[in-house]
Amino acid sequence: MKIIAIDSSGLVATVALATEETVIAEYTVNYKKTHSQTLLPMLDEIKKMTELDLAQIDAIAIASGPGSFTGLRIGSATAKGLGLALKKPLIEVPTVDAMAMNLWGTKDIVCPIMDARRNQVYTGIYEFGADDDLVRIHEQFADDIGVVTGMINDIGRPVIFLGDGVPVYKEAITEAISVPYRFAPPHMSRQRAGALAYLAARYYSEGRTVSAADHKPDYLRVSQAERERAAAEGKSENVTTSEKIG
Repeated sequence: MKIIAIDSSGLVATVALATEETVIAEYTVNYKKTHSQTLLPMLDEIKKMTELDLAQIDAIAIASGPGSFTGLRIGSATAKGLGLALKKPLIEVPTVDAMAMNLWGTKDIVCPIMDARRNQVYTGIYEFGADDDLVRIHEQFADDIGVVTGMINDIGRPVIFLGDGVPVYKEAITEAISVPYRFAPPHMSRQRAGALAYLAARYYSEGRTVSAADHKPDYLRVSQAERERAAAEGKSENVTTSEKIG
């Protein structure tokens, strides 16, 4: 089984080619370029370096959200285009779940945090079970960083934070957290397509795929434009939305 994995949910653009047993190639860039400039050239480079015939892949894995609205749209459009052209299914993997896999095997709680602006983060709370399977203590959600640290304090176990929200909210975390805590080192702290591919392979074996036509990103919360419109109409902004691309 061969899977192409794509994640453009945050500042990082990352693409991988993997099987259920190995990561054949991974290309990750954390630099100030738009994902529309990076994803296809990265995929093309992997294709050339591994002499890959795209017709031989079994599925395309995509970080389905949450994350940057623009990044998710670009990643979803790329995955949908490949899926439609190659007639291959897509495997939707929650962004924060895949980030938690970077810390596979730890006995501490894992808390990825992505900067969602307006003092909020996209996050989830995880642990690795007896068989080292990823277990959701709390599935991914968007909330104030103070709410997140409060939840972790209530759990009362050591925690490791990772993600692009760490440098933004590090001081707030340090001031609010009351349990032992650590911050993941740089090579483990951002999205990695290899981790995404690992979860995707598990999902694929369980039959958890969607057609390219049916895929849509999971934003968890509405866009700024929608929030402003809701405020003007006197509605609550604490709703989620999904957008189907194509």
